[in-house]
Amino acid sequence: MNQAQGAIAAARAAGADRFAAAELNAATDALKRSEEAAAAGDYRQALSHAIDSRERAQQAAKVAVDGRADLRGQAERSISEVATLLSRAQAQLKDPDIARTNGRTLRGPRATVTKVETMLQEARSALAREDYAAVSKALNGAAAELQAALTQIDEAASPGAPRRKR
Repeated sequence: MNQAQGAIAAARAAGADRFAAAELNAATDALKRSEEAAAAGDYRQALSHAIDSRERAQQAAKVAVDGRADLRGQAERSISEVATLLSRAQAQLKDPDIARTNGRTLRGPRATVTKVETMLQEARSALAREDYAAVSKALNGAAAELQAALTQIDEAASPGAPRRKR
């Protein structure tokens, strides 16, 4: 039972309560059944449940580590995608040819860039806290908004676009 308790503690330390809750609960339940069997004097059944608990806890730890790594990878890819699009939009807005365009034409894209900068900052903070759900929430729709803003910038920069008078 001590090994099972140690494995459960290790699984919790690996984040199984967040990333492998079902497996951790199964390990905890098996440990309870082991303790009940030991209290009833059925030591063979207690040993069987303790071994089952240890194995389930070890599996929970593996699932938690893998789940955490997958979610972190997804979050980092999302942040990277948005950061790349944001850099592209910022560079285009600083382009001298585009800067001469009518200010009203670029008001929307500039507002989008400002909004997404804030969203990206929130996502990076959430990543630092390992709150991967908050990363997805913070960046919800950011890539699509930036794509639309880039399209507007491209349209404003096209030769047929109206230019500001000098």
